[in-house]
Amino acid sequence: MIETGTEFESQAGDLVRRDFLKTAGAGLISSVALISALSSNLEGQEARAAGSRDRLIKRIASNSYAVNQLFKRRSRSTRQTTSELKAKYGEITMLDFPQFTKDTYAGVTAMDLWSSLFGDVQDDSQFVSQEAGGRIRLLGFDPSTPSSKRYLDRLAANMASTGVTAKHVSNNVPRNLADLDETKRQEGIRVAKIWLDACQQIGVASMRVNTGGPSILPPSEIKGGYPQNTDIVPYLKSAIESFKVLAGYGEKRGVKVTIENHWGLAAEPMNVRIILNEVNSPYCEASPDFCNWEHEYMLYHGLEALIPYASSMVHAKRWSRYPEVDIARCVRVLNKANYSGYISLEYEAGGDPVEGTLQLMKDVLAVLV
Repeated sequence: MIETGTEFESQAGDLVRRDFLKTAGAGLISSVALISALSSNLEGQEARAAGSRDRLIKRIASNSYAVNQLFKRRSRSTRQTTSELKAKYGEITMLDFPQFTKDTYAGVTAMDLWSSLFGDVQDDSQFVSQEAGGRIRLLGFDPSTPSSKRYLDRLAANMASTGVTAKHVSNNVPRNLADLDETKRQEGIRVAKIWLDACQQIGVASMRVNTGGPSILPPSEIKGGYPQNTDIVPYLKSAIESFKVLAGYGEKRGVKVTIENHWGLAAEPMNVRIILNEVNSPYCEASPDFCNWEHEYMLYHGLEALIPYASSMVHAKRWSRYPEVDIARCVRVLNKANYSGYISLEYEAGGDPVEGTLQLMKDVLAVLV
């Protein structure tokens, strides 16, 4: 049978339509698959980004010194800014700081605690007392008294209940570790030991101890035609001996002793390296600060010099003394050295310290790997 033109055209049209539908359908399926793949990839990237942030934020530590204006003190501050901050955030104590950290810095579960904020200011038995001129003066927290130990147990319980734990104590109490007066040096060692006991009690892994020594390092002199600095050697020797003792004691307590670039001998990073190399213990290391330097060239080069000696704690800082510190550059120094320890947010640049700390955390996390 011969097909007529009309029938042929009709069948041809059906074929074209079927081919079009097949092609269109395949294209639609391909488009849906592409969209699905892109969506899945985007979701994967978001999940990886969220996972990365979750991983990195576990290395961030809140810093009690940064918000010290919020803390209850023995004498009430007359500063207007302090009153305004307490009205905004409330007044807290160290016992409140774990919950404050959890509520204020989302995802942060580590803390760096400043020694001067320890203790119940209404309980005199927790503090060192000193008689002068017929009057009793209360000094820093003494962690060795029975009431202080009970206080530390409460702090440990609050950490356990919130899931926010102290990783480091930034301690200003032990003094004179590099002093040439042997009585003063031994007293500094004694005080540092009772604080190491306290750190063990609340599960802290590391504690800063200041080297001390002259506030302004002795200069070199020309002797025999060459510059020599024989005056600094006895101070270094005293510091080395002190930190050897503390590293050994810290090892028994499971608490590392750290040296920050503070005043005294530690103002010069080479002195810190000398002490650490001579002590030669995994329980004595550096805890570098982004800004505690005597001039701006130290901001990054000093950090590069000390970061190989650090594994526990670093202080990320934005400070009014160095308002233009490049946080990203500092964090890249940590990345390059493969530093994987904690980073404490020590904001000291004025204004609202909570908002400043939150911005500092954002800036650190943006570069940290």
